[in-house]
Amino acid sequence: MGITYLQVTMKKLPDSRKSERLKFLIDTGAVYTVAPASRLRRLRIKPHRRERFTLVDGSSIERDLGGAYFEYQGKGGVAPVIFGNPKDSNLLGMTTLEAMGLMVDPLSRDLRPLPTVLGLAHSAQPFLAPNRD
Repeated sequence: MGITYLQVTMKKLPDSRKSERLKFLIDTGAVYTVAPASRLRRLRIKPHRRERFTLVDGSSIERDLGGAYFEYQGKGGVAPVIFGNPKDSNLLGMTTLEAMGLMVDPLSRDLRPLPTVLGLAHSAQPFLAPNRD
C-alpha cells in the first residue's frame, strides 16, 4: 500500500545542531503535524499560540501550536507543529510535507516531489476568452 510511516528529522531551525528523529504516520487528511511536546521542548521549540482542534468523533481539544524545521532525505522546510500530549499519535500533516517539497501520490501512496509552479505578475499573459463568433 505504499508509504504510511516516515522517519523525519525535526529541528528548531535549519542550522540548529540539536535534532530529533521521529517516526510519523502520514495523514493526508491532516493539515498540521503533531509531535510530542516533550521532544519539541527538548529542541527549545516554543509554542506561539493555543488552538482548539476538532477530533473525528466531533469532540474538541486544545493544544499549543508552534513552528519547527522538518527534513527528509535532504529536503526540508519550516511548518506549524502541534504540541502533542503523551497519548497523541505522531502525525505528519500536509503543510509539513508541502514545506519539504513533497506530496503523496493519491494512487500509489508513494512520496513524490511536489510540482513547483511560480506565477510571476510580469510574465503572466492576459487571459483571452475564446472568440465565439
